[in-house]
Amino acid sequence: MSDKLRAYLYLHFCVFIWGFTAVLGKLISLQALPLVWWRVLLCSATLALILPRKQIFALGWPMFRRLFGIGILVGIHWLCFYGAIKIANASIAVASMATTSFFSALTEPLLLKQKIKWYELALGIFILPGMALVVGNIDWTMRVGFAVGILGAFLAAVFTALNKKIIDSHPPPPMVISFVELFAGLAVTSLALPFALARAPELTVLPAGFDWLWLLVLAWVCTLLPYYLTLQAMRYISAFSTNLTINLEPVYGVLLAALVFREDKDLSPGFYVGVVIILIAVFGHPLVKKIFEKNEAAGSPAP
Repeated sequence: MSDKLRAYLYLHFCVFIWGFTAVLGKLISLQALPLVWWRVLLCSATLALILPRKQIFALGWPMFRRLFGIGILVGIHWLCFYGAIKIANASIAVASMATTSFFSALTEPLLLKQKIKWYELALGIFILPGMALVVGNIDWTMRVGFAVGILGAFLAAVFTALNKKIIDSHPPPPMVISFVELFAGLAVTSLALPFALARAPELTVLPAGFDWLWLLVLAWVCTLLPYYLTLQAMRYISAFSTNLTINLEPVYGVLLAALVFREDKDLSPGFYVGVVIILIAVFGHPLVKKIFEKNEAAGSPAP
């Protein structure tokens, strides 16, 4: 098995696992901010216990600062994602993430100083009508949730490209990257939590009952494992390919949310047409990429 194929298998496995995050976000009774705070706290604490200290201290300040900044974006992204779940529903939250590939087609070339691949941008744009169908017949409350999810998708495109830039140079071990970025997510949510409590004193921070179980599943199974595997996979594939593959998350998420919460009753037929458009874009990408790269090679002058 080639490294690239293994990377794609890792990613598809991660996307399937991430499909459960929206369901868990709905099952957990906490609001978005306390939920994300507990998620990154459990992840950071786990990594702090298992990581050798010398690997962390070997980072150096410049690399630590870069990873910490990326982690802040990750933390805000999760706040947007779970905020969208609470404002709208799990299906809308995961569907909004499909716009990540559109943003990635622009942010990756800009941040990595590469030429924009117009076919990737076209694929990203192709997904947008699907998103319009997804939100076409929902009320304005859900539209706000979708907009919050879109912001989270943009941040995902940015931090994925920044991670790819680090991975393509001389990266630290993936577990160390995970620890610093998740710790930064803990820092940003810890700073936001007192302000949220000041505005809403009734906000519940302490999990209750089965919340503890779902939080552990969310942290260990749906965060640490896919975070590590995704960083490993990005050694062999681009940020755009990563985000395009992650577009399958809405498919898994919608199906799981429909199965668990019967949210399919809230969704119009147009929603499912939009999901089909997403699938066409995801599975059409390898074919389109092959065609364009073949044409570019044919048009190149002989050496």
